[in-house]
Amino acid sequence: MEHRVLVAYGSANGSTQKIAETMAEVLRTTGITAEVLSARSVTDLGRYEAVVVGGALYAGRWHKDARRFVQRHRGALSHRPVWFFSSGPLDSTASQRDIPPVPGVKRAMARLDARGHVTFGGCLTEGAQGRIARMILRNGGGGDFRDFAAIEHWAAGLAKELGAMAHR
Repeated sequence: MEHRVLVAYGSANGSTQKIAETMAEVLRTTGITAEVLSARSVTDLGRYEAVVVGGALYAGRWHKDARRFVQRHRGALSHRPVWFFSSGPLDSTASQRDIPPVPGVKRAMARLDARGHVTFGGCLTEGAQGRIARMILRNGGGGDFRDFAAIEHWAAGLAKELGAMAHR
């Protein structure tokens, strides 16, 4: 059975989008058909057997597009395997330890019986949009803390899990 997987993301400045694209690339190397779409642009989940939803974290909340995606598609998501990821810490903590989902994501995971969640480091660089982002940069914060080896490893595990489901 071929799996068609949607990797939907909510991102303000493109960092979370790049994480989603990396995941989809890994899934494709294992023979899985993976599409990457902005959570805002998705209108129907009918052609996907599984969904990965990711959101950038801002002040302890998932990006609004990811939150709205989960709310809008809750019925369809409840009938297929779902995984969540977050991106956000602007330091190395996500590479050093498992960071649990923020409360809103944790609630969504429970409602949908999500199969997993991971938090990856975030990225905030010059030219970022948003008042708070510019303030963080102005105060010397920011940087790129995404760990692409960890992202690829997590996506490979997801591919194995999907493969195991196909053989049941």
